[in-house]
Amino acid sequence: MNVNVIYEDNHLLSVVKPSDIPVQADASGALDMLTLLKSFLKEKYNKPGNVYLGLVHRLDRPVGGVMVFAKTSKAASRLSEQIRERETGKTYLTVVHGCPKNPSDRLIHYLLKDYNTNTVSVVSPHTEASKQAILEYTLLKQAQNMSLVEIKLLTGRNHQIRVQMAAIGTPLFGDVKYGSREEKGRGHPALWSYSMSINHPVTKERMTFQAPPPHEFPWNVFK
Repeated sequence: MNVNVIYEDNHLLSVVKPSDIPVQADASGALDMLTLLKSFLKEKYNKPGNVYLGLVHRLDRPVGGVMVFAKTSKAASRLSEQIRERETGKTYLTVVHGCPKNPSDRLIHYLLKDYNTNTVSVVSPHTEASKQAILEYTLLKQAQNMSLVEIKLLTGRNHQIRVQMAAIGTPLFGDVKYGSREEKGRGHPALWSYSMSINHPVTKERMTFQAPPPHEFPWNVFK
């Protein structure tokens, strides 16, 4: 599999993660991004032994788009701290059924994960073990009873975008787990990590990495 590199230096590696590839090895045994990228770096630089690559954030398996990895332990520590302190910026694109009531809004929900079913639900703020989830969305375009929506993620919860958009009556296209009845995109939610901004762990320069979604349905409905 080819590796689509957006940016690389001695400290960082930013790539485009294809949809339906796990970020790290799981029970499925499928090829994962960490294994793929370590092999890529080992071959590119003819490195002996193990290659270090730090995983500092994740994307759900069905979700593709921009990811940033750390090439040193120091970079991994500094990037992880930025994420904890919410100093990074993440922008997603998604195609949803219908149209959000408001053209832009901030959504605040409390989410609870069921580890037995690997599903997340919206619960009351007082529910034990629930976590606050915040995102901001902007409606970009409408076509064929679908909407292209830009989302800025302010917290990083499991299935957050999928659950919160479904909670306001606009489930993601293809996301049958959270309300989509569309068969064509079944099992593959139309969600794409479009942009990620970080402070370089060494130079402190603000950097933004971007990648457009694939030219395929339903993305190609919105030119």
